[in-house]
Amino acid sequence: MTGFSKKSAGKSGSDVPKLKAQLNAQHALFKLANLLDWESLEQEFGTTMTTDGGRPPLPVRLMVGLHYLKALYNESDESVVAKWVENPYWRYFCGEDTFQQQLPCDPSSLGNWRRRVGVDGLEKLLSQVIKTAMQCEALPSNDVKQVIVDTTVQEKAVAFPTDARLYDKARKVIVRAARKHQVKLRQTYVRVGKSALLKQSRYTAARQGKRAQKQTRMLRTYLGRVI
Repeated sequence: MTGFSKKSAGKSGSDVPKLKAQLNAQHALFKLANLLDWESLEQEFGTTMTTDGGRPPLPVRLMVGLHYLKALYNESDESVVAKWVENPYWRYFCGEDTFQQQLPCDPSSLGNWRRRVGVDGLEKLLSQVIKTAMQCEALPSNDVKQVIVDTTVQEKAVAFPTDARLYDKARKVIVRAARKHQVKLRQTYVRVGKSALLKQSRYTAARQGKRAQKQTRMLRTYLGRVI
C-alpha cells in the first residue's frame, strides 16, 4: 500500500491520461463538440459574466456548453451543473480535458450570463446549432424553411384546480387569515382535510366517481364550517 502511494505521488500532471483519450469517439456529444465552431462563439461572447470577488471571467465554452446541455436534456440550472461533474461527455463538451470533482460554476452564474448576452445572444446560439446540424447533414435544409414557435415552458409541479383542491385551498387561506388576526377557531380541519383530499385524488385516479364525490362534499363541508 505504501509503495502504491509513493508511485501515485510521483506522477506528474503530464502523466495523467487526458479525458479525450478515455471517451468513445462515436458518442453524439463527442462528435458535436468537434463540429461546433467554438472560436466564433468565443469571439461573439468574449465579454462573459465574471464571478463575485474579482475572479477571472468564466470560460465562454463552459457557459455556452452548459446552455446547450440544459436545452438538449431539459435540465434546470442547478441540475445541469450537478450532472456536469458526473458525466465525462458533458465535461468534454464544455472544453474540460481532465477529471473534475468540483462544480464548474455556481448555478446562478447561468442566469446572470443569459441576462448579459440578452435575447440576441441566445438567438445566435440557436443559429449556430442549426448551422452545425446542416453541415453534418443531421438536419435537412427543407426542415428549416418553416419555423414553429412553441411557448411551452419547462414542466412544473402545477396541479389542475379541481373543486376538491379549491375547497381545501380556500380552507387553508381562511385558517391562516384567522391565525394572523388572532381569531380563535373551534376546529381547523387540517388533519381530516388533508386525508379527504388524498382520498379524493386516489378515488379519481381509480375512476371511483361516487367515492370521489363524497370526499369532495366533505371538503366543501369543512370549508363551510370554517367560514
